[in-house]
Parts: sequence; structure tokens; C-alpha cells
Amino acid sequence: MKKLNVKQILVGKPLKSTDDDSHLLTKFQALAMLSSDALSSIAYGTEQIVTVLLTLSAAAIWYSLPIAALVLVLLVALTLSYRQIIHAYPQGGGAYVVSTENLGANAGLIAGGSLLVDYMLTVAVSVSAGADAITSALPSLHPYNLLISIILVLLLMLMNLRGLRESAGFLLVPVYTFVTATILLLIVGLFRVVTGDLAYHATSHIGAAVPGISIILLLKAFSSGSASLTGVEAISNAVPFFKKPKARNAAGTLALMAMILGLFFTGITFLNYYLGVVPNAHSTVLSQVAHAIFDVNGVGRIFYYIFQFSTAMILAVAANTGFSAFPMLSYNLAKNKYMPHMYMEKGDRLGYSNGIISLAAGAVVLLMIFNGSTERLIPLYSIGVFVPFALSQTGMVVKWRREMGNKFWRHALSNMIGAAISAIIVLILLVFRLADIWPFFIVMPILIGIFYAIKHHYTVVAHQLRLEDKVVDHVYSGNIVIVLVGNVTNVAVGAMSYAQSIGSEVLAVHVSTKETYQKDKEVEAEFKTLYPNVRFSIVESSYRDIVKPVVRYVDLVSKSAEKKNHTVTVIVPQFVPKHSWQNILHNQMSVRMRYYLSWRDNVVVSSYSYHLKK
Repeated sequence: MKKLNVKQILVGKPLKSTDDDSHLLTKFQALAMLSSDALSSIAYGTEQIVTVLLTLSAAAIWYSLPIAALVLVLLVALTLSYRQIIHAYPQGGGAYVVSTENLGANAGLIAGGSLLVDYMLTVAVSVSAGADAITSALPSLHPYNLLISIILVLLLMLMNLRGLRESAGFLLVPVYTFVTATILLLIVGLFRVVTGDLAYHATSHIGAAVPGISIILLLKAFSSGSASLTGVEAISNAVPFFKKPKARNAAGTLALMAMILGLFFTGITFLNYYLGVVPNAHSTVLSQVAHAIFDVNGVGRIFYYIFQFSTAMILAVAANTGFSAFPMLSYNLAKNKYMPHMYMEKGDRLGYSNGIISLAAGAVVLLMIFNGSTERLIPLYSIGVFVPFALSQTGMVVKWRREMGNKFWRHALSNMIGAAISAIIVLILLVFRLADIWPFFIVMPILIGIFYAIKHHYTVVAHQLRLEDKVVDHVYSGNIVIVLVGNVTNVAVGAMSYAQSIGSEVLAVHVSTKETYQKDKEVEAEFKTLYPNVRFSIVESSYRDIVKPVVRYVDLVSKSAEKKNHTVTVIVPQFVPKHSWQNILHNQMSVRMRYYLSWRDNVVVSSYSYHLKK
């Protein structure tokens, strides 16, 4: 009977490591997998602009149109720039690699660290916004927003652990349903505007004077609306996930994503202005726009619910952009020894599983800290992405200046525009949203400190492991083997037989407590009957601790062995149940013992396993 493997049920059967690129992404699949974050941002981008303008008055909403135009300028600049990055750095890594190569290690770590945090925020914001969309349509579920968000994160984690193609296949339906539904919304909305079927309810006419309007308010609204551009950089991080030719396919996918995003953002912002929609606590701006356009009193009610459901789905799966980009960024940081090497290891399904799991854990923690509030997460989300935007664009300017000389501006114009606008947004956030983004400036120094500590550790380890010019091979004259004996059983007998085969001297040690004094004497007598010539030591423990007395005993033997030029081997006997689940029925003392002994210098720790048959 075949053994039940829970991991294979959840994640799937392991894939072979081959040169076959069948597990990689086509442009059609990549658009679904890597663009969901950027495309889904139309669900809250316009709303963020209007919310800021509304702090002055509803009449100021018309300013959302010129602000949207400026956001589009930034989108074009970033798209052109990241297409250059894709071709210049086809190995992936995006802002981290660009900043490291052109601005230095510190700038690279700031960009990389910012994006690591931002991808966690991407997941948290996306699933919390998805939960908001679900509960807008089904208000009775509103008290369970946080729980719904966490469940969505765990489902996305499992989906990504199953591999690129399977996760991309899963995303095709929600992403392309949303794209289709939004195109339908814009066509119906614009048709009804042109034919006069949709009443004009704008809160004020374009160009109307609004008392109290200030450049500061407009800049704050612009910085909030620019959150719509988060996720644009994800494709440049994930170029290795594309089928060949990788760079060309990635650049084409980025251009298509930007075109769709620009069209959707412009259309939603215009319809919101035309309808005079004002944000409220019970329904999102996008929901109100769809409600008015589809006329829910008639047949349009069905289309409204389809649109709401597709919006909720893409907001939920938008987190997948983070699941695609975070592992690749972690890989690049680990390759440069700034993150643990485990982030370079591929799982059974050829994905970077440790990065996927770490991202999910971080997102769940953020959701719990901020109680699943999209509004509280977005300012942190913005600073986390615009710092790398500014650094990567500046890095590309430096690259073109170095490679092209005085004619560098022909290549660098889009980079300079992107760098300037991104820097302005960062400055706006620093001046006007510091109360919302201050955790970023605590987390980042800590994160960079951790990066350098990991780098230092790997440097020190490499230095110690490196062979010198003259290799000295120490020859030992004997091996003292210590066997830990709890009771005289088949496990102990097997361990003793093995010890006698490898050791020039064998010692048996047993830990005694006051409660087990009589039993300890019986164990000693039984052992001496079988092994009269082996020294049997009883070590007393006053506090019922088994590990520390054994470690002290090993230290004493080790000092004696060093004088004799002997090695010391400690054998930890254990029995292995027939079924893995049965391990929970037995204590794991052998695991603790091996852990503590592994820290002793010049001591070899070995396990002797006795396998049970029933």
C-alpha cells in the first residue's frame, strides 16, 4: 500500500531539475502572474486621490483629473525605464541589482530591503483590499475581514509552492475576468456618457475655483494616487521566470501591462469625476461607479455582481506579484551573501520555497499588526516602493553616463523623469505622511544591520574553511567512544556493538536522579552482566536534567582524550518507530542531546538508530 504523503497532496509531486523550460511562463501566463498587483491598484488608486482632495471639499474632486495625468506621465517614465533594466539586467533583481552595480552596496541594500518589506506589504494590502471588496458585496462578513485576509494569504502560499505554471494557471481566470469586466465597465460607462444616458453629477466643473486649494494638498493627493504604480517593477525582478527569449518576453509583458493599467486608471478616474462619487465607509469608490454604470435596478445587477466578484478576486490574487518577486529578490541577496543561503535553494516544484513561506509569514504578521486595514497599510506601501524606484532610476542614469558619455541623456531621459518624480513623492511622504510611515525608518536600519551581520558571518566562515598553502593533517592515536545508556535494551546493545567496532576505548554513561536511584542500580547490574569489561559511569543530576550532566561528563573525557591525542565520539542511541506520526508519542531527548553536544569542540556526535518493525 502506497504511503500517504501530505506534502505531495498539498504541493504536488517533485519536478526534475532539467534544462526543459516547460515550467516557465509565456507572456500570456506572466501577465496574469506578475501584473495582478499593478492592475488591481485601480480598485484603490483613484479612491486614494479623492479621499485626500475631499479633506478640503467635494468641489476639489475635479483636480483628480490633472493629478491622474501626472500619474500617467510617471507610469510612462517607469515603464520605459524598467524595459531598459530588463534588457540590461536579464538575470533579474530589478532595483536591487541596478542600485548595487551603479550606486554601491549601501544603495543596493536600501533598495533590496525596501522591496522585501514592500512585497510583504503588497500581499497584506492586496488581500485586505480583496477582503474589503468581498464584504462590500456581502456586508454580513465584515467582522471577519482579518480572518478572510489571512486565509487568502495561506491559499496563495500553497498555490505558489505548487510551482510557476500551476499558480499562473490558477490566476488566468481571476485576472482575465477582471480585465474583461473592467473593459465592459468602461465601454458601457463611456457609451452612456456619450449618448447622454448617464446623468452628469460632478461635484464641480473642470477648472472651477476651489477656495483653500493648495499645492501641498495636491502633492499629497498625487503621492497617494501614485500607489497605483506599485507592482510595475515586479516583472524586472522576475525575468528568469520567462520562457526564452526571456528579456524580450518580459519587456513585451511590461509594455502590455502598462498600457492596460493606464487605460483603466484614466477611465475609472474620469467616470468617478463625472458621476461625482464620494468615498464612504460602506462601499468603495469603484463599487459605487460600477453600481451607477450597470444600473443595478435592472439587468445590470448581474453585471455589477460579476464586476464586484472579479474585483475581489484580482485584489486577493494581486498578492501573487509579491509571491513571484520576493523569492527572486531573496535569491539575489542570498547570492551576494546578504541573506541566508537557504533562499537560494529550490523546492520540489522548482520554486524558491523558503522565500515563498517567509513572505507569507511576514504578510500575516503585518495583517495582524494593522488589523487588516488597507488605509493604514498604503502609506507604508508607497514609501517602500518609491525609494527603490528613485534609486533604480538614478542608478540607470549613472549607468548611461558611464557607458554613453556626453550623449547619455538620449537613453537616460525617461530615467531622469522617473527619478525626479519618485524622489518628489518620497519627499512628500517624508514631509506630510511621516506619522504614517515612521515604522519604515525603524525597520530599514535594523534590516540593513542584519544584512551586514549575515555578510560578515559568511566572510568569517569562508576564511576559516579556506585551505592554507600548507595543509597539516592531524593523525590521532585512538578514539574514545561514549555511549549514552538509559536502559539495557536492544537499542543500547546495538549501540554498544557499533561503539566497540570503531573505538579503541568504550565508556558507558547513565544519568541518575534521586527518584530513580533503585532503578539505576538495576540498570548498572544488568549492563555489567553483558559488558563486564566496559566502564559504566553513573552521573547524578540534582534537577532532573539529563542533558547538562552528560555535557559536563563529555567535557571531562574530552580534556583527558586531548592529552592522549585521542578523538572523542559520543553515540546517542534512539529507536525509530515504523510510522513517522508515531514520533509524537515519544520524547525527543536524543534531538536535544545531539544539539547541545554539537557545540563542543573536538567532539564527534553520532546517532545509532534502531528501527522498530511493528
